[in-house]
Amino acid sequence: MALNRDFVGRTYPSSAPYEVSRVKIREFATAIGDGNPIYRDKEAAQAAGHPDVIAPPTFPIVFSLQSGGEALTDPELGLNIAMVVHGEQRFEYTRPIYAGDELITTATITDIRSAGRNELLTVRSEITTAAGEPVCTTYNTIVERGGAA
Repeated sequence: MALNRDFVGRTYPSSAPYEVSRVKIREFATAIGDGNPIYRDKEAAQAAGHPDVIAPPTFPIVFSLQSGGEALTDPELGLNIAMVVHGEQRFEYTRPIYAGDELITTATITDIRSAGRNELLTVRSEITTAAGEPVCTTYNTIVERGGAA
């Protein structure tokens, strides 16, 4: 069954700020196999010109879809989560994510389209500090296999 195109343009704010910790950054860097010391050691990060450890570039995947999660689980959208695979992910940074940041995410469904037998849904997430400073924009496309059949 095709996804409900009426969801295109809907925006979902964060329910609460995501608090970035050194522990979460280190765990993520370990999970992706990146041993760069600026992700683990405050002194190494400061020597590289940062105020604290920074997060690897793909770190926002940890929290960026939480805002859009409400939409993805809405029965009116018609998404079969059991048939979903990750299609594409892209990040555009204004500045790095630092340990200690409190980040707010606002997710918007920007596109729903069919590709063969599949449905593709794209979510753009604007990430700012709790004070409103722009940090990053993420673009995440998920694929519902067989959804367009």
